[in-house]
Amino acid sequence: MTNVRIAVIGAGLMGHGIALTLARAGHAVCVTDPVAEARAGLMARVTDSLRLMGVAEGDIAQILARITVADGIAAAVTDAAFVFEAAPEKMALKQAIFAEIEAAAPATAILCSNTSVMPITQIMEGLADKSRALGTHWWNPPHLIPLVEVIRTADTSQAAMEAAMHLLAGAGKTPVRVEKDVPGFIGNRLQHALWREAVSLVERGICDAKAVDAVIKASFGRRLAVLGPLENADLVGTDLTLDIHNTVLADLEHRPGPSPLLAQMVAEGRLGMKAGQGFHDWTPDQAQTLRAKVVSHLLALDKLLEG
Repeated sequence: MTNVRIAVIGAGLMGHGIALTLARAGHAVCVTDPVAEARAGLMARVTDSLRLMGVAEGDIAQILARITVADGIAAAVTDAAFVFEAAPEKMALKQAIFAEIEAAAPATAILCSNTSVMPITQIMEGLADKSRALGTHWWNPPHLIPLVEVIRTADTSQAAMEAAMHLLAGAGKTPVRVEKDVPGFIGNRLQHALWREAVSLVERGICDAKAVDAVIKASFGRRLAVLGPLENADLVGTDLTLDIHNTVLADLEHRPGPSPLLAQMVAEGRLGMKAGQGFHDWTPDQAQTLRAKVVSHLLALDKLLEG
């Protein structure tokens, strides 16, 4: 699937990465954002990301030529085959955006909402034709993380699911079908199950935050890119996995709500890197160094796995 006309609603961190990825795959992408500064800065942001990825200058020029910027939603979606919404995580805002999209986009356009945890069914509940609406959870940064979760609602047609999967696979992504619209989909349910236990270990005084992060980075975290948890269960044997679960699971954190420690940290303004203190203390240089290290690692890992 090449040279498809695509609209991206949102020119921020997620929107520019989605636009970059799809334009790099050969599609014509029209981007809009309600903030004039975001629209004006889109091309520079895409250029910076492409350079960081090591894309040649000549190829960057060709990619940029496939991207246009529109002043509003109606102009962006008027001839789109796919629309990807990448607005902030606010339910009323997303619902209003899709009402505007449906009024202006072709009746055949497939409508996709990018969200980490919000229910796709609720986002799309006001649409007249819900069969063409679905979720596409791109992971941050979207131009570096391969996965896109494609979320079906009870109303999403098989044709819409297949078209989205085909488009994303053709753009070099790893699309995964989520057959039921549950909070957190697949990835964030897995990720935050780990985070819940990580916070609990610190809350219970079993270890400090530095130890938690060191254990993950220096042990099973190193193999997760090539050995998923259920592959690992098969590797060690489901019988051993059952024995471990009989011993360990009863002692794992299982409260239905967030950790009191986490709530206390937020109340005290310990909001992480943006505040200079969270589970760890952060200077601006330390925060920037870690962000750069993550990007460098993702680029190196991508080249290693491709090889």
